[in-house]
Amino acid sequence: MLHIENLHIAFKSRSEETSAVSGIDLTLNKGESIGLVGESGSGKSLTALAVMGLLPRQALLRSGKIVFNNTNLLALSSKEMNLFRGQQIAMIFQEPMTSLNPVMRCGKQVAESILRHQKVSSKEAKAQVISLFNQVNLPRPEQMLRSYPHELSGGQKQRVMIAMAIANNPSLLIADEPTTALDVTVQKEILELLDHLRKTKGMSLIFISHDLGVVSRVADRVAVMYKGSIVEQGLCSDVFIHPRHPYTKGLLACRPPLDARPEHLPVIEDFLHGTTELKSTKEILTRNPIDYQLKGLKPALDVTNLTKSYPVERNLLGKVTREIKAVDEVSFQVYPGETLGLVGESGCGKSTLGRAILQLIQPDEGTILFEGNDLTHISRQALKATRRNLNIVFQDPYSSLNPRMSIGEAIMEPMKVHKLFKNRKERLTKAAELLERVGLTAQQMNRFPHEFSGGQRQRIVIARALALQPRFIICDEAVSALDVSVQAKVLNLLNELKREFGFTYIFISHDLSVVKYMSDRIMVMKEGKIVEIGNADEIYYHPKSEYTGKLISSLPFLPQQLNYK
Repeated sequence: MLHIENLHIAFKSRSEETSAVSGIDLTLNKGESIGLVGESGSGKSLTALAVMGLLPRQALLRSGKIVFNNTNLLALSSKEMNLFRGQQIAMIFQEPMTSLNPVMRCGKQVAESILRHQKVSSKEAKAQVISLFNQVNLPRPEQMLRSYPHELSGGQKQRVMIAMAIANNPSLLIADEPTTALDVTVQKEILELLDHLRKTKGMSLIFISHDLGVVSRVADRVAVMYKGSIVEQGLCSDVFIHPRHPYTKGLLACRPPLDARPEHLPVIEDFLHGTTELKSTKEILTRNPIDYQLKGLKPALDVTNLTKSYPVERNLLGKVTREIKAVDEVSFQVYPGETLGLVGESGCGKSTLGRAILQLIQPDEGTILFEGNDLTHISRQALKATRRNLNIVFQDPYSSLNPRMSIGEAIMEPMKVHKLFKNRKERLTKAAELLERVGLTAQQMNRFPHEFSGGQRQRIVIARALALQPRFIICDEAVSALDVSVQAKVLNLLNELKREFGFTYIFISHDLSVVKYMSDRIMVMKEGKIVEIGNADEIYYHPKSEYTGKLISSLPFLPQQLNYK
């Protein structure tokens, strides 16, 4: 059905030309699914955009053919390509919030695609949309028809995108990272849905991801991309169990294993330089979760009956008639030196709880004792002083750094606020030390956030959090948006800092495999309440609640969980 031959794509700047895709050859048969795997910048999405005829203007197509059902798509005019795009070839984009029109109802957006390619009336198109919403398991299809994107959850928005993509029964469906930012339970549902649609409609599927575990659930074959080239491809079972290329081995090993807790996660460079090999988990130097409660220590943080509600509906007079409890009478303790994992689906109240602890939002009820001081009843001046020892690493490194401020200034800013060090020269020296500590260089201090990758930005945010030498850090989804290899580097860094400075962490994530690797204890939240709390291994291997069991069963497993020495 699809044959890509010797595809070369480059980007040209003022001084030089950079190759982005270098001589790719790929074949996809009718009804087959192939996973395209690699880190950000490997050329996966660019290859998909070339198939769709949607390459950015600055991209230069240097050579190659993309033959779809005996037609070379690269030789078609824009008007001719429109006959294929959306009808015979469709794409699900990575971020549904930016792919859907925020001011147009969801039903109208899907109907628009139907009316463009099919000779049907608006009434018939509406009936088709309702049928499609049923096919993708959207609840209350009639209501969803009239809803705007902001009124839907991430998983629901992604289902609308899938409905739009399959509206005209395409022969080829391209899914570009369709589950990256979703909870594991929603991710599992989306993967099962795509696999079901492929089999029932006879579609071919190109599934793009950086996560080999996710790809193994939907793909027959896999192609591994590295720096614009395909370095390895074959049946999923063969590639995952017997990887040949060092890069593939690195991708397999970077994700925290579920059956071990290694002291140090390997990174891609370890395998590319030949210093590491895949080994069974029995041969790995591991660490075990520590029960800090048994040490007889006083809690560093003691939260009691914490509650935070948000209004959902008001009457004509502005009085709240319905509210939702984001955090509902939550109580727990965190001990000095401990890492407490906080896990749950989106909307369960994890981030609200983290921000309430820091007093970034004011809780309605409850007490928060940090090192003996109740943060809910202290003066603003005392709270400011306390914040020096209590810090946070936010989820999104793009929005948590000021784009107009150099990273050196961003790191020094909290030092100025808290009047640390005598002068600017001493602060510059400290900022340089912090950058070196997180794997960057002092020479990069004058650069701005847009000049760094996502992983580098997250390291800068961690350096800024360390600027005040805090004792307690809340990591709010600090690695959820990162490639698995960059994620491994950040997790290693957090563990190294914990060993070196004795930090106490609350580690918030929806990814239970990452939480299990990092944590001594795990706390599971659902709908604002704690459903389970205990030793990390006990929670994983012997969950007491049905909800925790559902989270664990939704984790993507490789055909054979391989690890490293």
